[in-house]
Parts: sequence; structure tokens; C-alpha cells
Amino acid sequence: MCSTSVSAMKIVFFEDRNFQGRSYECSSDSSDLHAHVDQCNSIRVENGCWMIYECPNYMGYQYYLKKGEYPDYQRWMGINNCVRSCRIILPHQGSQQIKIYEKEDFKGQMMEISNDCSNVHERFQSSNIHSCNVIQGSWVFYEEPNYKGRQYLLKPGEYRRFSDWGAVNGRVGSFRPILDNY
Repeated sequence: MCSTSVSAMKIVFFEDRNFQGRSYECSSDSSDLHAHVDQCNSIRVENGCWMIYECPNYMGYQYYLKKGEYPDYQRWMGINNCVRSCRIILPHQGSQQIKIYEKEDFKGQMMEISNDCSNVHERFQSSNIHSCNVIQGSWVFYEEPNYKGRQYLLKPGEYRRFSDWGAVNGRVGSFRPILDNY
């Protein structure tokens, strides 16, 4: 889990690589960072867990970041230097739990999971997850195995179809709960 209190969370965006150039410190959700930085080539997460987004209003490609330094956008698996919004991932106390379904509207085979999965196809003989119910904690789905590719943040709630979490298809290669120990 992310063990930092909400009031202590902080992320710093830098326009240039290696923490150079104009910077902006942020300690809350921000739906539009463009007024503060024109581009983002490096990030320092001083406290907390964050999701950053390629577009304003928490849209576009998403990237999960935990405490640490990211000297260039490739370190957070970014495809370019465009970061336009960010969101704090609130700490979760207790266990993590998610139910995944092979078909929309919670139909088909169901699996209840409480830990990470580095390769969905190997574990479940399918790479399609078309709906899910996040019971406890926040989770990140990745399009590719081994936590690579496009990322999607799933908070507690029901996702009746993959488009509910922002995906264009039901392909999920790996997933994991958000914890501090990654």
C-alpha cells in the first residue's frame, strides 16, 4: 500500500531530462499541468503513489509512479514528454481483492485474485478480461505481460466492460495491486 499520508504527498515535474529546467511541485490532484510546465522530461516522486496522464482531465495514456526518481520519460514507460494531469492514489489499509471475468457484464469464467499476476495468459489460459469488480485496493492493468505496455488505474468499483477502465479491447497481459514494495 502507499503508506504516506495524503498531506505529505509530493511530485515534482521538470521540463528537461535529469531534473533540469523549469519545475513544478504538486501535492494534490491536478487536471491541467500545462499552465505550470510546457513539457515533462523528468519526474521526482518525493512521497506517495501517483498516476500521471498524457492529456488534461485524467485522459490518455496513464502511468503509475511510486516514490523515486525518473530522469527521463522512458523510465516511467512514457511514449513522449507530454504529461498534462496527475492524480494521487490514496493509501489503502488491508488486503487487496479483485474479481475478473472473461466476458462483459460479469459473465463467463470468474477468478478472485488478491495478488499480482505477471502473465495473465500463462495463469488463466486467456489474455482477455472483459469486466471486473475491484473489491478492495487500487490495481493497475497492463496490456503486456511483465507489467509493460499501456496502463490502466482501477479503483474500487464495478467495471462492466473494458471501456469502463479506458481500454480499447479486453487484452490484459499483467496486473497488480498498488503497494509500496514495487
